[in-house]
Amino acid sequence: MNTNDPRAAGRLADPLAAMALAALRREYPHHLLHLMQSDADRRAPHELHPAFFGCFDWHSAVHGHWCLARLARLHPEAGFAAPARRALAQSLTPGNLAAEAAYIEAPGRGGFERPYGLAWLLQLGAELREWGGAGAGPRSADSPDAQAAGWHAALAPLEVIAARRLCEWLPKLPWPVRSGEHSQTAFALGLALDWARTAGDRELESCIVAAAERFHGEDADAPVAYEPGGQDFLSPVLAEADLMRRVRRGDAFAAWLHRFLPDPAGEAARRWLAPVTSPDRADGKLAHLDGLNLSRAWMLEGVASALAEGDPARAPLAEAAGRHRAAGLAGAHSEHYAGSHWLASFAVYLLTLRGIRGEV
Repeated sequence: MNTNDPRAAGRLADPLAAMALAALRREYPHHLLHLMQSDADRRAPHELHPAFFGCFDWHSAVHGHWCLARLARLHPEAGFAAPARRALAQSLTPGNLAAEAAYIEAPGRGGFERPYGLAWLLQLGAELREWGGAGAGPRSADSPDAQAAGWHAALAPLEVIAARRLCEWLPKLPWPVRSGEHSQTAFALGLALDWARTAGDRELESCIVAAAERFHGEDADAPVAYEPGGQDFLSPVLAEADLMRRVRRGDAFAAWLHRFLPDPAGEAARRWLAPVTSPDRADGKLAHLDGLNLSRAWMLEGVASALAEGDPARAPLAEAAGRHRAAGLAGAHSEHYAGSHWLASFAVYLLTLRGIRGEV
């Protein structure tokens, strides 16, 4: 199946929506990131997080909601659209989201879900903004949706908190975090920068651009031999490149990329850009590797899209993106909750070209 074909992407949406719906309000098993100050803080996930208690952990619940919002927006006539709307309406109430804001703002929680969960929260905000007609950036062809506008109004205070947290944190951070998991900065900053441009938040945009230039502007000779890590779901090198194509444009980005990456047609790059296989999809950490194929695919597509047609790196990067896309989508439909609680979001991000300029 040609998964770059929009019709094929539409057909793939049904099982992905089913995965996301099955996990969205499934409370257990749950991996709780929760700072306790006293015995009074011993509470169930749905009490602590009335909006985002499903999907095994908070950040996966956030991007699970994003996944359903994205699918329902792009496929409003699909059979899953009405159940997705009902699930979103059940979660994204003013009361539930006010409780989420109060939790995050409580003393001692300044680092809660920073940066990964906060970035996905902003992506949820961006989706609802655009769907509801409040996006400041390029607008899509779909008409504003009043229900989505209401969900966004309820979420907006959390957007403010997330943007402020990132803006306060980044100037203090002396170096980027180059992990292949949740703590990575480049991936989160790419998501947050897209939100800032959609929302017209010039302060956060400037903060992220400055941090990206400080962290990565002079980088060269990426250590691709160190990738992948055994439990990565993000590539540090590709996420950095995917961030910098948002920060630098045209020839400036191409010059940076050619200094940073090895020859995409060379042996080192071919070894590095080989899709991976999870050895055990029931293991939560090893299941990350299915997500790595998906995130590598969309990052490679994003980087290739920013290069001129005649750039020698464009074709081999696009070819590598295609191989990762096929491998990632083949592994996305895991029968194990270790993967099924989150892989649909990554597959939908890839299939709908989210984050690539000119695409909603």
